[in-house]
Amino acid sequence: MKYKNIFFLIVYVVAVVPAFAQLGGRYAYTFLEQPVSPRIAALGGSPVAISDNDINVAFLNPSFISPGINNSLAFNYVNFFAGSNFGSFNYSHSFDKVGSFMASIQFMDYGKFDYADEAGNLGGTFGASDMAFNIGWGRQLDSSFSIGATAKLIYSYYEGYNSFGMAFDVAGTYKSKTGWTMSLIASNIGLQITTYSPGEKRSPLPFNLSYAISKRLEHVPFRFSFIYNHIEKWDLTYFDPANPAGGIDPITGEPLEQKGLAKFGDQFMRHLVFGAEVYIGKNIVLRGGYNYRRRKELSIVDKPGMVGFSWGIGVRIYKFKINYSRATYHLIGSPNYISLVFDLDTFTNDETVRF
Repeated sequence: MKYKNIFFLIVYVVAVVPAFAQLGGRYAYTFLEQPVSPRIAALGGSPVAISDNDINVAFLNPSFISPGINNSLAFNYVNFFAGSNFGSFNYSHSFDKVGSFMASIQFMDYGKFDYADEAGNLGGTFGASDMAFNIGWGRQLDSSFSIGATAKLIYSYYEGYNSFGMAFDVAGTYKSKTGWTMSLIASNIGLQITTYSPGEKRSPLPFNLSYAISKRLEHVPFRFSFIYNHIEKWDLTYFDPANPAGGIDPITGEPLEQKGLAKFGDQFMRHLVFGAEVYIGKNIVLRGGYNYRRRKELSIVDKPGMVGFSWGIGVRIYKFKINYSRATYHLIGSPNYISLVFDLDTFTNDETVRF
């Protein structure tokens, strides 16, 4: 009973945090929202509740930091837009009495930029990058409940401007006897410690309180995943006059206002992310996802294409798991996500690696 009390205390804490997180204004360190794992990107880009000893899942949901990922290593790399790229390096180790830990380095490199004056004269280049050093902890309370937390030390550098910040992820997971897995995750609780310029007002971090659920079917090689993002805020609508949520009047050319059930449905769907996995034998898995909010915000009205959709594949080759995915943000192209994951213990005791 005491374990359940601890779990519900975690739930209470992450439910109260939003009252302190809504500071308004722009966000700092938005790179923390970018999925670095091909699996997460393929499933829609949000933290998931999948309990199958994947260190990349535990990177965003620390309640899955467990002995099951002991001595696991993961390298993630993303070839993003306009010469920018990002990725992460994750390692986990467990200790008998204190629980399991995970260390991670997350980075985003925006490439090189040209110095130019008002007349357009060039004079050298400069760089810009973001980085976070993470330490996570997780513990299984009993057969049903697990908890975890991750601390993040953040450094951001844009030309001669830099900033430091601190953030935390807190999560709790419940696994039912019938195979359902449910997680409550509070991501990026924290603050900007130093701003880019002296005297500048601190910016809030991209906080997200999400609920995730998944289940792998017993007699079918299929798993579905469902995420409800931003429990702390109902209206996630971003008003774009060129792409209004209600469309454009074909006669007047004015934006149309959504009302009633259509408005409710649009706002509700902006919270949802759907994902699915199909297992082909023991060594191949196909993945797909749909992010409604991404589609509404980034697609072109008369040519939406596949914006908001994502797909991926995972294969096991010897003792290595290789994952690849693409997520469509815009018609100009889709970023490539790739990762290499392996368990160091399998090289010493000849264990079999499976999805």
